[in-house]
Amino acid sequence: MDSLGALPIFIQAAETRSFTAAGQQLGLSASAVGKAIARLEGRLGVRLFHRSTRTITLTQEGHLFLARCRRILGEVAAAEQELADTHATPSGRLRVSLPMVGMLLMPAVNAFIRTYPEIEPDLDFTDRLVDVIGEGFDVVLRTGDAADSRLMTRVVGTFHHRLVASPIYLERHGTPIEPADLVHHVCLRHRYPTTGKLEAWPLRQDRPAGAIEPPATVVASALEPLISMAEAGLGIVSLPDFVLHEHLRTGHLVPVLSDHTAHSGVFRLLWPSSPYLPPKLRVFIDFMTENLFPSK
Repeated sequence: MDSLGALPIFIQAAETRSFTAAGQQLGLSASAVGKAIARLEGRLGVRLFHRSTRTITLTQEGHLFLARCRRILGEVAAAEQELADTHATPSGRLRVSLPMVGMLLMPAVNAFIRTYPEIEPDLDFTDRLVDVIGEGFDVVLRTGDAADSRLMTRVVGTFHHRLVASPIYLERHGTPIEPADLVHHVCLRHRYPTTGKLEAWPLRQDRPAGAIEPPATVVASALEPLISMAEAGLGIVSLPDFVLHEHLRTGHLVPVLSDHTAHSGVFRLLWPSSPYLPPKLRVFIDFMTENLFPSK
């Protein structure tokens, strides 16, 4: 602990290049600063400063030690702040970017807002690849892999796409037995609003003649209208399972071609890398991890 107490003295002396100036800023005499540095050098067994009558300069070992000392004291400050924050109420503006399907995840967001009323969420809904740091987001929710080394990440849940239709539709039009049958059905397709591309259906492609492309009989840029149309008996739709639990439980929608679909994905939270997490961000990450995809 005595060595740790000498580190701020060493850093101040290195930055001011003067025992006298360092002492003035720390409320110590130049002699006390010099003795503290000498004791530190004695413990380390190396010379940290070149000394002259007018100035001091770091040795090569001193430069290496200075960089490490700054990191150590930064970690200590972060630890102290983190402990202090355990007694603080999470509050303030929290900028969150959610995918367009985020509307279907709003029950968890609503529960978070009720649980932490002092936090002020600023929610941005988009499917584009946002610059988390450059655009000033505190945290984003996205599917897929994390490729930015500047970001921390935590997986909050997995999901699967399933093909579903209403019993009314299947009674009227028949149930497809294999993917090739879809060309004779009304297919409700989702188009990504940011790219204009149709979202692929999770069909196993076992045909040697080529891939099956379901017809785009009806197209929508949001999932909610597709869910409504499917429930109304207007066609077959591909949807992530996290939006289907209640629809399947009530029988309003039923799976089709389950043996011919294969897809899995992950939702993950990403936020700027830092040794210190603000309380508002820490509780959001923990809450979403526990509540975004509750046990089915």
